[in-house]
Amino acid sequence: MNLGKNMNLQFKKPSKETQMAMSKVASGEDNQDYHSLAEEKLASITNHRYAKLVNSGNSAILAAMNSIDGAILIPDQGAWNGFKQIANFLNKDLITVKTNKGLIDLDELNESIILSSEEYIIDLDDENNKSALFLTSFAAYTAEQDMKAICDFTHKNNILVVEDASGAIGDYENRLANGNYSDIIIGSTGSPKIVNVEDGGFITANDDGFFEKSRLLLKTNKASNITACGIYNELDFAKDNLKKTVDVCLYLKEAIEEKTSFNVFHKDKRGINVIIEIDDPKSLSYKLRQEFVLDSHGMITKCPNYNRLKEKAVALEIKNLDIGCLSQDNLDEIIKALKCFDD
Repeated sequence: MNLGKNMNLQFKKPSKETQMAMSKVASGEDNQDYHSLAEEKLASITNHRYAKLVNSGNSAILAAMNSIDGAILIPDQGAWNGFKQIANFLNKDLITVKTNKGLIDLDELNESIILSSEEYIIDLDDENNKSALFLTSFAAYTAEQDMKAICDFTHKNNILVVEDASGAIGDYENRLANGNYSDIIIGSTGSPKIVNVEDGGFITANDDGFFEKSRLLLKTNKASNITACGIYNELDFAKDNLKKTVDVCLYLKEAIEEKTSFNVFHKDKRGINVIIEIDDPKSLSYKLRQEFVLDSHGMITKCPNYNRLKEKAVALEIKNLDIGCLSQDNLDEIIKALKCFDD
């Protein structure tokens, strides 16, 4: 059909300013150590006292999870499969919490905590053996978690909160990636995240004891100075990049509901992708991949998928798109393509 010929879609890249700054470090023209500068900026943005840079998001998860003495709780969907894999690698007790299509349900969380306590997997009274809930700021990248309510509830139960803020760093509403609501914040700065330098990750906290427990991991998996320079520069664009992406997703969610017969999951929630319910996700995802081509990269995810939703659905990964191509014309073309495949 090739409706996409009218679209100019590009995969997300670091800003030109960031690319230039990283190039100067790589060439030796700039010899400044950017680790402390980037870590100070990260700590300030997340309202945490301490921050460390690592070479990937999974390295951040590994360091954070290694510092937790108790069990690990994770959502049943809409999170990141690295949580499960790394918990198993570290031989941690793993508790899966039933959610509302990725969103933490406090009643279900309470039930999981009670059951795990009765089975002696979690000790709610042991200050030196705290368990932790690992979750992403946006469930499935599509729906904002109520981090304040989650934090209030977990802390009453002596459980820590570890927030993967790869998709929410620099939140303009200050509800996500906010150290007031998360004991540890982790994230990836690889492609195509909100802070995108094609490499790296971070971990922040108020308690430097977390860093001490994982000191060897943090040292072994330390980010390069080129990556540190990129993160330092790209953090300046995080708030605007996030707001534009969220605003576009809210627009698309509403337009898809109004102009097609498709249903959208979590249509009223802030997010950085759009997930459409569909009986035949294989067929629709194939058709959309032919239309939406981004310089050899993709923007379509077929569900069921643990990292998104365990539902028959297709995710439009708006977060993968370069900010410069989130134009009204491109958005209208996306809607037009969906209308053509609306059976």
